[in-house]
Amino acid sequence: MSKIAIINGKLADPAGDALTPGTVLIEGDRIVATGTVDVPADTQTIDAQGLVVAPGLIDLGVFATDKPAFHFGGITRAALMPDQRAPLDEVGLIREATRAGKPDFWVHPIAAATRGLKGTEMAEIGLMQMAGAKAVGTGRQWIADSGVMLRVLAYASGLGLTVIAHAEDGGLTAKAVATSGETATRLGLPHAPACAEAMAIARDLMLVRQTGAAIHFRLVTTKAGFDLIRAAKAEGLKVTCGISPAYLYLNDQAVTDFRTFARLSPPLRDERDRQACLAAVADGTVDVITSSHDPRGPEDKRLPFADASPGMAGAETLLALSLNLVRDGQLSINRLMTLLSANPAKILGVDAGSFASGSAADLIFIDPDAPWIVDSGKMAAAAGNTPFDRLPVQGRARRIMKGGLFR
Repeated sequence: MSKIAIINGKLADPAGDALTPGTVLIEGDRIVATGTVDVPADTQTIDAQGLVVAPGLIDLGVFATDKPAFHFGGITRAALMPDQRAPLDEVGLIREATRAGKPDFWVHPIAAATRGLKGTEMAEIGLMQMAGAKAVGTGRQWIADSGVMLRVLAYASGLGLTVIAHAEDGGLTAKAVATSGETATRLGLPHAPACAEAMAIARDLMLVRQTGAAIHFRLVTTKAGFDLIRAAKAEGLKVTCGISPAYLYLNDQAVTDFRTFARLSPPLRDERDRQACLAAVADGTVDVITSSHDPRGPEDKRLPFADASPGMAGAETLLALSLNLVRDGQLSINRLMTLLSANPAKILGVDAGSFASGSAADLIFIDPDAPWIVDSGKMAAAAGNTPFDRLPVQGRARRIMKGGLFR
């Protein structure tokens, strides 16, 4: 097998505390060693020229595969949500999804927990796992029937799969498009109280306590929600949670003037909850940062706010916006790579996202100070529906390696 040594890089090892100069030795499609390494004579060397070398990003919970956007953002693996035109609730669809990114990136499909994502009848989770599904998901919706959710959690636990859950009580949020508060009232938008999130989390945690299952709340966006997550972790429950940069840097005022690019699910919260999101990242409550990539064209966004589809194109901005957390002193770049790579890999059960011997040779070369401006009209994504349009940012992936080959 071919051997490659990446030299002169600054290694952002998720298992480390700080950037360290060193070498990454690769044999075939796997990492062999990192740090101070004796490079064999027959090894091809690649000069990183002082760039940060990090594991490729693993985006846990995208709604579309998008090669140009993933390459721009340094994403080498994506966990695909079951909310597709045909929900990922059967073996053939799972197999097709696993092939969607080849040879440029890995796609790990998330199996629909229920048939058609309707929340009433459990899907064939075991067969979909055999076909390549790496987790089970409730999709954009909360499963209201507690009996169904109990069975999903128990069955997934027996298979060693994590359940990826949407955390909003649908009885409160069914017709809402915004969070209750001054902004929604002033704009006359249908709204729901932010406590809908904590109510959903509380119910699901009770079922996790009953079943011993592993659950990942894909997006947690409120102080009350994070308080429940912290308590559950302290209790020893198998619970993790994620967030996307929009909830770290935007509050509900971003929908002023009925800006549909800022219509998200869950909706943007008030400033108090936004600050709670930042605190949850800093104190380790948040396990994953995801782009929630969901490119939407004019047919979905150029509509009255209440009729527009929720979602944003987030793959290209995930790395740059997340690096703000490092510049602001919220966490180290190594810790950031844990949230962007190592933890998502652990939840999905894949040998990637780290520099450990035997881990997949999926790497990115990062220029953390490279300046650029987010431009919705020039994005590589299938659609440029970003609420960060015209925002100056810093940091981007300069090169991407997947399985020991540059893409």
